[in-house]
Amino acid sequence: MKLFYSPASPYARKVMACAHELGVADRIELVTSAASPVKRDQNLSTANPLGKIPTLVLEDGFALYDSRVICEYLDAEAGGRLFPADRRARWRALREQATADGLLDAALLARYETTLRPAELQWTSWRDGQAQKIAASLDMIEAEAAGYGDRVDIGTLATGSALGYLDFRFAHEPWRPGRANTTQWFARFNARKSMQATAPVDRPAPKP
Repeated sequence: MKLFYSPASPYARKVMACAHELGVADRIELVTSAASPVKRDQNLSTANPLGKIPTLVLEDGFALYDSRVICEYLDAEAGGRLFPADRRARWRALREQATADGLLDAALLARYETTLRPAELQWTSWRDGQAQKIAASLDMIEAEAAGYGDRVDIGTLATGSALGYLDFRFAHEPWRPGRANTTQWFARFNARKSMQATAPVDRPAPKP
């Protein structure tokens, strides 16, 4: 299998964290993509018309995207461990994933507003709206984090990946104050081998 990814992408991190937990990471060839919201990667776009990462290309050339689909595929192929069989637990984990992915959607839009959009076109109210979504999502996670325990599933892996991205890109806007439950849980969860092996890093700068 071949995964188009970026070492800084939180969605790709979620996929690879799942792969490590499932014991299939060594079966995945990582292909770094230069895709961005304003630049298409033609190799990636051949597999995924949206031109977005992560995209997983199987041995027969069939491509899967986005991260939610890829994670469920890997889990199904590995026998099903990260998507709970119990109905209530499954919906809980899927809702946690939706919250974490929504937090990331807002964080990325906020970051793009200040790093990709020209200064004269930036919209402060837009960024403020994304910040409100991030804060509300964090508050929901805080209300539930004490009950996470040692659970490892798609919900907690998505949540850990989202919190790690905030540390990576928004360290100047700390999320921990007033969120002791989340802080304590994340400190434990982030120490897992799957999380340490997938910690985000910036893509190397292109050579002149």
